[in-house]
Amino acid sequence: MVAYGAEQRVRIPALRTGWLRQTFVHWPFPPRAVQALLPPELVVDEYDGAAWVSLTPFVMADVRPPGVPAALPGLPTFAETNLRTYARHRDSGRDGLWFLTIEVTFPLMLAARAVGVPYHRGALRVSMDGDVVTYSGSRRGGAIAYRLVVRPGDPIRPTERDVWLTSRWRAYTRRYGLLWQTPVEHEPWPLRAASLEVVEETLTRGAGLPAPAGEPVVHFSEGVRHVRLGPSRPCR
Repeated sequence: MVAYGAEQRVRIPALRTGWLRQTFVHWPFPPRAVQALLPPELVVDEYDGAAWVSLTPFVMADVRPPGVPAALPGLPTFAETNLRTYARHRDSGRDGLWFLTIEVTFPLMLAARAVGVPYHRGALRVSMDGDVVTYSGSRRGGAIAYRLVVRPGDPIRPTERDVWLTSRWRAYTRRYGLLWQTPVEHEPWPLRAASLEVVEETLTRGAGLPAPAGEPVVHFSEGVRHVRLGPSRPCR
């Protein structure tokens, strides 16, 4: 069972930030199709017999090192979009995220490629018109792009599946022949129902997946403001 609240304290963060105006678009996929994209140390995590891949655009706000207050003027705030799946370490069984791609506007985030984070720089935009949120982005070169138009609904009491799809407390990456893990701590997601009015994307195909089949599960959150990312360390 995935924990609704953070599994561990990140006492000495490497980075602090907020994740705001986040939409989660979750598609089920055949486990075999997703397992083919994972490193050998990880096994696909399944729910209801399916692997799940989530497209999650959001605003990364007030990015700062530890000790710097969020109220300091001029802290970086920018759009980011993740395409991620869910996996467990083959030996320890610890669950976490595996990012298939991360699209970002802020060039300094590309430094995380050093531990295998799959960042790609592009042009991204998040806008609001009344109660509708629009996310759009394109990678340099234009072959990878997306556009989502989302209408958030009422707050929900999260079910077991809602928690499973949205709450993870570590991310796995691979570089230099090693599997790395990055712990994360934040308050539980305040979730709302949501409907997709437009979904156009080439991220899944670009990651090596077949076209999503069926209607996705969609959540929206105003976000979490107290995100603490720990240092990345090799898995043991």
